Amino acid sequence: MAIHLNTDMKRIITFAAVAAAAVLSSSCAKSRLEQMALAENVGIECSPEVLEIKGGKIPVTLTVTCPKGYFHPKATMDVVPVLVYEGGELAGKTLQYQGDKVKDNFKVVSSKGATVTERLEFPYEPGCERARLELRGVVRYKDKEYGASPVKVADGCIATYQLASLGGLREVKPDGYQAVLLRTTEGRILYDVNSDKVKKDQFETNSMVNYKNSLDYLQTDERTTIKGTQIVAYASPEGGKDYNAALSDKRAGTARQAWTSIARDNQGIEVTGTEVKSVGQDWEGFQEAVAKSNIQDKDLILRVLSMYSDPAVRESEIRNLSQIYSEINKRVFPELRRARFVTSTEFRNYNDEELVKLAEEKGLDRLDEPSVLHLAAIAESDASKETLYKFAVEKFNSDTARYNLAMLYLDQGKTSLAGAWLSKIKNVDADCANAAGVVAMRNGDYGEAAECFEAAGTDMARENKTVMDIIRGDYSAAAADAVGLKGDNAAIAKLLSGDLAGAEAALEGDGARTNYIRAIIAARLGKTAEAGRYLDAACSSDSALKARSAGDIEFAALAK
Repeated sequence: MAIHLNTDMKRIITFAAVAAAAVLSSSCAKSRLEQMALAENVGIECSPEVLEIKGGKIPVTLTVTCPKGYFHPKATMDVVPVLVYEGGELAGKTLQYQGDKVKDNFKVVSSKGATVTERLEFPYEPGCERARLELRGVVRYKDKEYGASPVKVADGCIATYQLASLGGLREVKPDGYQAVLLRTTEGRILYDVNSDKVKKDQFETNSMVNYKNSLDYLQTDERTTIKGTQIVAYASPEGGKDYNAALSDKRAGTARQAWTSIARDNQGIEVTGTEVKSVGQDWEGFQEAVAKSNIQDKDLILRVLSMYSDPAVRESEIRNLSQIYSEINKRVFPELRRARFVTSTEFRNYNDEELVKLAEEKGLDRLDEPSVLHLAAIAESDASKETLYKFAVEKFNSDTARYNLAMLYLDQGKTSLAGAWLSKIKNVDADCANAAGVVAMRNGDYGEAAECFEAAGTDMARENKTVMDIIRGDYSAAAADAVGLKGDNAAIAKLLSGDLAGAEAALEGDGARTNYIRAIIAARLGKTAEAGRYLDAACSSDSALKARSAGDIEFAALAK
C-alpha cells in the first residue's frame, strides 16, 4: 500500500500499493482488484497537519475520501494507525471497512465513492515529541489477505506546552533572619500624683536596675551599637487636659536630668542628641492597662473609652463610676504617672559561617526561630533542611517551617507529603492557598485547584491557573486567564491559542527559555533568520534546551 503526500501539506494519499498487493494474490479477484489499482487517488487529510500534545493526549482527525470504483464491493480492509516514537510505538484502534456486498458490521465504503472521518487519540508518552503517525493496512478478499507497506501521514509532534511551568509556581517563605537587628532596652521612673519630682528610690527599682545593667552590657558587646535614647514623659488621665499637658512637660524636664545622671554613671553613653517627648494625658496607656487588668466591670470602662473621644467627657464618665473609679485610682493611675527611657540599639547578626558554628557549639536550643529557619535555608542537603524545619515546628510551632517543609517536598516530587504538611498550617494565607492549589493540580483535582488559586488571589496563583488550563489542553481558557500577566507562562498560553503578537508582548527579559519561546514565535511567523538567532541564544546558555531543539518540530523550517 503506497501512499504519496501532496505538496500542499494536506496529506493526499494514494492506495495504489494496497491494490497492487491484492493483484498478486487471487486470480479470481484479479480483475476487480486491478480496478482498485487503477482508481484515482484516495485523499487522506490529517488534522492537525502537525500533531500536537494537548492535555496529555495526542488527538488526530483523519478524513479519507475514496473515489468512485475504488473499493471492491466484496473486500474488507483493516487499517491500524500507529504512532511511532523514540523508544516504542502506540497502536490506535483498528479501523475496519467493508465493501457494499460484504455482510459484516464494519464501516461500509461504497464502490460509488465515500468520505470517512475518523477521530483518534493517543496517550502521551515521553519521546512522542519526535513521533510520526503511520497507517498499516491489510486487504482481505475471501480467504486471502494482502498486507501493505506502512504509510506516514504525519511527521513530528508539537510539545510546546511543556515549556510552561507544569509543576506549579510557589515560593519559599522568607526566614526572617536579619543582618542587623534593631532592638530597644528601657527603664522607667514613677512620679507621685501631681508631682514632677524624681525620688531617689526610683533609681533602684527593678526596672531601672535592669536598665542600667543592660546599658553596661551593651557598651561592652562588640556586636551592638547604641544609636540613641528617647525620653518619654506622661501624665495619668486625671485632672484637666491642659494641667496634665503642663505636668507632662515638667516631668520630661526632670526625666532628662535623671537621664544625664544615668549617662554620667555609665561612661560612654551619648547624652547629646537624646530625644525628649511629652505625651500629656496617657489615654492609650490607660486603655491598655485596663484591658490587661482583672478589674471588675473593665468592659464598661472600655465601652466608655470607645464611645467618647473628648478627654474631659471620658474622665467625667469614668468618675461617675464611683466604685470602679476608686479601684482605677489605686491600681491603674499610679503606673501611668511615669517617664520612660528607651534606648535603641543595632545588633550585628551572625553571618552564615558564624551561625553554623554557633549552632554546632551551643546547639539549636540556643537559637531563635529566624536563626533555625535560616540554617535550613542555607543547608546544603535536603535531609538537613528537613531536620531543621521539623525542629522549628517542634520548638516554635512554626507555620513558616511547616510551609517551607511542604515546599521542600514539592521540589522532591513528594506531593502527598507536601499536602499533609500544608494541612497542618494554622494561619492559612495566600501562599498556603496557592501551594494547596499546586498540590491539587498535580493530583489532577482541577476543581479543587481552581478554588485554591481563586482563594489565593495573587498573580502567581492566576499564573498557576493559566498553567493548569494548559495542562488540561484548554488553550482558550489559558489565554483568558493570562490576560494582564507577563512572563513565559503567559506567553506560552497566548502562543498555544494562536495569539502570536500577544505572546511576544508578554515576554520579558532575555533568559534562555524566554529566547526559546521567541524563536518559536519567529518560526511560526516564517522569520527563519530571526528564529535562528533567538534559538542560538537560548541553546548557548541552556544545554537542556539545546537537546530539545534538535527534535523540536517547531523548528523544522530552520533545518531546510
